[in-house]
Amino acid sequence: MSTRLSALAASVALLTGLAVPAASADAPPTVNLATNPGFELPSPDLADWGSIPGWNCTGGPAEAAVTTTAAHSGTSALTVTPAADDSTGECAQTVAVQPGTTYTASAWVRGSYVYLGATGTGKDVAPAWTESTGGGWQRLTTRFTTGPNARSIRLYVHGWYQQGPFSVDDVRVDGPAPAPAVAAGSVPTSDKVVFFTVDDGWQRTPEAEKFIADHRLPITAFPLPMPAATDPAFFKRVTAVPGSSVQDHSVSHTDLSTLPLDRQQVEICDARDSLTRLFGTAPTVFRPPFFSSNADTLQAAANCGIRTVLTADADFSWGASNIWHPGPLQPGDVVLMHWTDTLATDLQRALAAADAAGLKPAGLADYLR
Repeated sequence: MSTRLSALAASVALLTGLAVPAASADAPPTVNLATNPGFELPSPDLADWGSIPGWNCTGGPAEAAVTTTAAHSGTSALTVTPAADDSTGECAQTVAVQPGTTYTASAWVRGSYVYLGATGTGKDVAPAWTESTGGGWQRLTTRFTTGPNARSIRLYVHGWYQQGPFSVDDVRVDGPAPAPAVAAGSVPTSDKVVFFTVDDGWQRTPEAEKFIADHRLPITAFPLPMPAATDPAFFKRVTAVPGSSVQDHSVSHTDLSTLPLDRQQVEICDARDSLTRLFGTAPTVFRPPFFSSNADTLQAAANCGIRTVLTADADFSWGASNIWHPGPLQPGDVVLMHWTDTLATDLQRALAAADAAGLKPAGLADYLR
């Protein structure tokens, strides 16, 4: 074990920090981009049992827990007790960043051989670490500048093999606030296309699956993480047509406009992370439950790497044929439907309306890149 510790310390010493460019007078404000940085936020309804909002811990609830004793600040901190000799007890989160931008990551930690770092920056980044905090809290800080193609980084904290429990609190990723996501109800295009979107995911029927396959329909699915995790194979099949994708619809289907920004960010980022694990691609579009959103929703979505907050301008759910503008469907219209027992006939009716307007279903993700 001591050999591994020495080797890691030597490799860390070889890495160098990056200089901080001078701030521009008109630069966006610097904010903390971390999700649930103080481990104070409650888990959303329908979240995975034992999950820590905003964070993914490799050992799950067997290793990582939010504790309410001796926090650095507030009432809570993260405490990780590696359950096996080959575990470092890593907890991590994805943070949306901008290319070519400098960020400072920091956290207060307690324990022996605790590390804080970032991957996916496009450049080597030296982790901050401590041999021991002497029983108290110590602040770790590392700085990095993102490469030209970096849009997100993976922030991590972990201990070291057979070094016992450690605690983390007051995590920060300080940098410029991203521009808010764009709110849209349709897609600006002159192409004769329309976009079929299907929400939630609780009722999955073979009739809807067959209709999608038989007609080669590109579908944009907005499932909640819980039904998506219950039957991921179904969602992979119904989004197999080129142009189809799986996008973000929050964790708990709560009216986000009733929540503060930090809790909205948990709802959107945790759903993004769950869907990314299930389907391999990070969502870039967010459908707000009940179409309810506010300025905080647009900022929270941007903080989760979402570019578009999308509603719709037509609803063909549960036997409806509602178009919320005069006349028939128009190029760029977004049609709302739901995964229900009526979806097969809803799709048939929506496809007939598109045909009557001279429009073809198209892949939403292809038009919102």
